[in-house]
Amino acid sequence: MTTERIVKNITRWATLSDAEIGFFTTRLTYRKVRRRQYFLQAGDICRHYTFVSEGCLRLFHVAEDGGEHILQFAPEDYWVSDLSSFWEETPTSLYLEAMEPSEIWQIAKSELIATFVTHPGFDRIFRVMMERAFIKLQQRVLQDISATAEEKYLAFVKSYPQLVNRLPQTQIASYIGITPEFLSKIRKHLSQTKPSKT
Repeated sequence: MTTERIVKNITRWATLSDAEIGFFTTRLTYRKVRRRQYFLQAGDICRHYTFVSEGCLRLFHVAEDGGEHILQFAPEDYWVSDLSSFWEETPTSLYLEAMEPSEIWQIAKSELIATFVTHPGFDRIFRVMMERAFIKLQQRVLQDISATAEEKYLAFVKSYPQLVNRLPQTQIASYIGITPEFLSKIRKHLSQTKPSKT
């Protein structure tokens, strides 16, 4: 159990003193979660901002017909939360589940606000992270509107290269919004059209 990865993650956006880092890390809670363990379900209020140190999580919605729609994967070095539920303290409609045995760090809203007030540099860091997350969301919405299934898969590979061979094909297909069978066809087509090395 070490905070090295999360400290490296936040200090990529700003230079922080040892005192600032110490203040932040003492407000974090470390957890180990089992594969298939839920720690946010529809109807709950999202109480934490979560950083993944090891493993992979997924944030998803379940439709009335039982179909799952994955909003985000969160492998190592990613932050994940239902920001609307977190900031407004309203019930979420989402689920957060561990895809693999995972190690996470969490910070509660009150502790995060205390960090912003005491050390304003963190306010900028988290604002930049949220802005980048919003940009990714916009790009994904545009892809859903206009991109082909193959283009969506290639965008997934670009966003999550470390997950291409780690996740079940059913989960990747769910994220893209296609069937696993169609994803198999896309992968086969891409492997056949890949330029050969000479």
